[in-house]
Amino acid sequence: MAPQRFREQFGHIQRSMPDVPLAMGPDDSAEFLYEKGVVLVRDGEDAALVEDAVRTYFTDTPDLDPEPVRRVSPRADRTGVTRIRVGDPGRSGAQDDPAVAHALRAVRERAGRARRRLVSRNHVIHIAPVNACPGDEPVPAPRADGTNPAPAPGVAHDPATAVGVLVIDTGLLHDYQSWPQLAHVDGDMAVQETDADGMLKQYVGHGTFIAGVVSAVAPNTNVTVLGTLSDVGAMLESDFGAALFESVDRHGWPDLISLSAGTTNGGLDGLLGMDAFMAELREQRTLLVAAAGNNGSSTPFWPAAYASQPDHADSVLSVGALRGDGEYGACFTNHGSWVRVYAPGERLTSSLTGFDTPAPYVYQHSTYDACRYGFGYACTCQEPSHSGVLSDDGATAKPDQVMFEGLAHWSGTSFATPVVAGLVADLMVSAGQRDPRAAARQLLAQAAEFAEVRGAHVPALRPPTWSPVPVRSSTASV
Repeated sequence: MAPQRFREQFGHIQRSMPDVPLAMGPDDSAEFLYEKGVVLVRDGEDAALVEDAVRTYFTDTPDLDPEPVRRVSPRADRTGVTRIRVGDPGRSGAQDDPAVAHALRAVRERAGRARRRLVSRNHVIHIAPVNACPGDEPVPAPRADGTNPAPAPGVAHDPATAVGVLVIDTGLLHDYQSWPQLAHVDGDMAVQETDADGMLKQYVGHGTFIAGVVSAVAPNTNVTVLGTLSDVGAMLESDFGAALFESVDRHGWPDLISLSAGTTNGGLDGLLGMDAFMAELREQRTLLVAAAGNNGSSTPFWPAAYASQPDHADSVLSVGALRGDGEYGACFTNHGSWVRVYAPGERLTSSLTGFDTPAPYVYQHSTYDACRYGFGYACTCQEPSHSGVLSDDGATAKPDQVMFEGLAHWSGTSFATPVVAGLVADLMVSAGQRDPRAAARQLLAQAAEFAEVRGAHVPALRPPTWSPVPVRSSTASV
């Protein structure tokens, strides 16, 4: 049975993508979401081979139907991938997708002989992975207390030397520039900020918050926030690669891309839908700074985990999150040798909404009595303690509501990522280093600080204007 939190988030994402039937995988472990009844394959020779192999396997296997097997995506997509329908997505529940499982099995032997991946699920890329902790943030923060990290003092914005940062996220709030720290931020506006009742939609301020973090750590930046993930922060892998290409086509290859999204895939070989983009990224000078994910797991999370691959080690920097005191890893952060560096990521403070129109937010999820990862401190997934009804349980009770007047506390590797992007940008400016990849290497080489994550000592980057947040111990049972 999938964990409760997974099922909550699944329902929310499925409602935001009503035309795309989703399933949980692999099997019942609830690691990721993917498009039900469809597999992803490279266009051309691989697509023909896979389509033929699956149809033959389904024809020869009792209780499998070869009739649905067909290509359902246009050929010659820039990403180089196409979708193949292998089953009726309406025939089984979200935790039962035998057609895809059998299709992957049908190609397994051929892939082994070819010594490369031929086919994969079509995963959902998301800014808050489905097992994510916390679920009851963001939390309103007093405007008088300012942001954390605070704006770096004595750093002026200079268009001639400013570092370009492209944030792939949920877009910006309409009045974001009422916060002076965001004066040199532009980009896409959020598609829909509030629902019919005037409540802020989930994740709607995510991109604005990240822009504030980058601008605080590195004021001499030109930050562009895109609304690529405006649909509750979720997008199919097959569409995400194309969206990344469209982003750099619109704005050019920037110095830095800050990406707080991704997925696990049950493997060690990356995302098929991103292969073409990652190959082109490797030939550019752009550095991709990517979130390690919030599943409290050592399983590689893509695209951040490309940082551990020799071909991409110079072009991708993966970022995990430190807890509020900055001494240990946050309980929710993914971890492992594929995570290159950790930065503060618990209860940071930045601009969530514009200050002209304070807006309420409805908590969509219930809370935990203790941190679900077994840590002996009060993880942000239950702090503060709210008791909103589940978003998909049919209850009639009114969910919790809070009012934002600009600033908020928020936690996740989503926000450790722009901290590191900002530190790279700041070093580029202060050292006159125009190569972002060289700046990242220099930053990591100079890092003399460490933190402890799951018993391992790891490199840690803590901005000088960041202040530790007290960590409350918890006596609740896990």
